[in-house]
Amino acid sequence: MKFESANGTLTIYLTGRVDSSNAETVEKEMQSILAANSAEKLVLDAEDLAYISSAGLRVVLRLRKANATLKIVNASSEVYDIFEMTGFTEMIPIEKAYRRLSVEGCEVIGQGANGKVYRLDPDTIIKVYLNPDSLPDIHRERELARKAFVMGIPTAIPYDVVKVGDGYGSVFELLSAKSFAKLLIADPANLDMCVKLSVDLLKKIHATELKKGDMPDMKTVALGWADFLADYLPADQYEKLRSLIAAVPDDNHMLHGDYHIKNVMLQNGETLLIDMDTLCLGHPVFEFASIFLAYVGFGEVDHESTRQFLGIPYEMGEEFWHKTLHLYFNTDDEAKCEAIANKARVIGYARMMRRTIRRNGLNTPEGQAMIANCRSQLAKLLPVVDTLCFD
Repeated sequence: MKFESANGTLTIYLTGRVDSSNAETVEKEMQSILAANSAEKLVLDAEDLAYISSAGLRVVLRLRKANATLKIVNASSEVYDIFEMTGFTEMIPIEKAYRRLSVEGCEVIGQGANGKVYRLDPDTIIKVYLNPDSLPDIHRERELARKAFVMGIPTAIPYDVVKVGDGYGSVFELLSAKSFAKLLIADPANLDMCVKLSVDLLKKIHATELKKGDMPDMKTVALGWADFLADYLPADQYEKLRSLIAAVPDDNHMLHGDYHIKNVMLQNGETLLIDMDTLCLGHPVFEFASIFLAYVGFGEVDHESTRQFLGIPYEMGEEFWHKTLHLYFNTDDEAKCEAIANKARVIGYARMMRRTIRRNGLNTPEGQAMIANCRSQLAKLLPVVDTLCFD
């Protein structure tokens, strides 16, 4: 039986079949290896394990009782199914073996805080996570996407998890789908159509009611943003900001959390929502704060950043934002739309200021300019905004 010991971890490699014919011998070999090699962590590598029977499972169970750090990696789908069906995945950390893909030379069609989205071919896209230890994030996003799909939100469900370099990715089937960003870049005359379809889907999302605890509560998250800024804003501004957020009524309706033209796609005339790791619940004002940042806020200091992020000119982003407000709230009243926009801006600037500070913005010219703009805008808005709620 092959094994290796490095950096406090002992890895034993399982091969072939472990069943009643050889389970006793396998167990004796493993005990011999353990006796001769002290280690803080124990890993069973199941990449070459073709089958494990109940006799083999009992060997693993006894090994787990004696070694609390036991972890199983690289289990094939067939072997993983055996572990899952017998409940072992609830007792022992067990990782599947993942097929490997390369994104070298692939078109980047989106990028967010957690990863990049590439088009592998006309039918397939892959989201590659930046964090190499992203499996929990991937499984969380898959579960959120599944919940949204079951509740009638048109979304692409990831059908495979793969290894990309040292990290992981989720693979989606999107037959010839194009993001709204691509549609606008190809023809700016598509703007009104994209706004209409975008607002229709947004209303569908916001009309979807969840149970408390089904998804993260955006109000709780936003209160955390305000508390972070306690040391960076004048006391009266911080207190006003926090009280405004705290007064937003609890709301169990779905929000996307990162809604913009790169995360909405058109496929055979149907809109599809992607990048579901930001799904949450709460009052729509939190959604509009995020939308404001995507189309206007992030590019306010440097207009070119809008083109870098969305692929469209800053002026088109502003137009998309304004038309979204008018259509969503079904009004031509500029004063009403401006009042709603100001509520979203309060939360948006707070979020952007915190984000910039956390990304070392206090020590870069670009970051300092962004933080100064957020401070200036909040100083103007907080005295005149008395509620973040709207009908």
